[in-house]
Amino acid sequence: MGGAPQATAPQAQTQAPQAAVIGQAGGDGFSGISGDLVDGRFSEKENKPIANQNAKLLRVRLGEPFMARQGAMVAYQGNVDFAFEGGGASKFIKKALTGEGLPLMRCQGQGDVFLAERAYDVHLLNLNNSGLSISGKNVLAFSSSLDWNIERVKGGSMATGGLFNTTLRGTGWVALTTDGPPVVLNAAEAPTFADTNAVVAWSANLQTQLKTSFKAGALIGRGSGEAVQVSFYGQGFVIVQPSEGVPAVATQ
Repeated sequence: MGGAPQATAPQAQTQAPQAAVIGQAGGDGFSGISGDLVDGRFSEKENKPIANQNAKLLRVRLGEPFMARQGAMVAYQGNVDFAFEGGGASKFIKKALTGEGLPLMRCQGQGDVFLAERAYDVHLLNLNNSGLSISGKNVLAFSSSLDWNIERVKGGSMATGGLFNTTLRGTGWVALTTDGPPVVLNAAEAPTFADTNAVVAWSANLQTQLKTSFKAGALIGRGSGEAVQVSFYGQGFVIVQPSEGVPAVATQ
């Protein structure tokens, strides 16, 4: 019979598009995320082996071992070993007698170590056959090539606190912290005085003497009736932070 041929419905040649996968592009862990934290400005700085990552964070690329304050490591990458560094029996006795505490760890291996202390400002200094006297609480890290010791500030005694410092000598680098932006005073310009709780460090070749002022005790420093300052004379500099430390809380 010569009926008209029936039209057959064409088979569908296309499929519904699949939903795009968010945040996946070639294995890039940053893909799909944007913002100032991931745009590169906070990425690890690679220009120098030892440098400030930012104003409050130090980055050390391990080549030679170095010393750091115990507990100062906030992050690291690579194969790094952290070991207690006691400094020997003589330094242990000095710590016990003087209260000048410098708990250290030796960092060695391969990788990058990031160091900080209570979000304090971090400053990096290089010593070239020189010496620096630093308050132990302000030491963040230093190269193992430097010799360190606990030494008495001239004019002080173990009976009065805060009169012992950590002295670093030789050639190498040291990172110290300050509670706020410091002032650096040139002791050669005039006799220089600093509160014992605010002074951070000074050139080791400076002559020092403790000065006690009873009359100014109620007006200067944190003392109750007595103010103690360190006086400096000679060629060198003195670093002073804009803080006298956390005041002691009276106990009942």
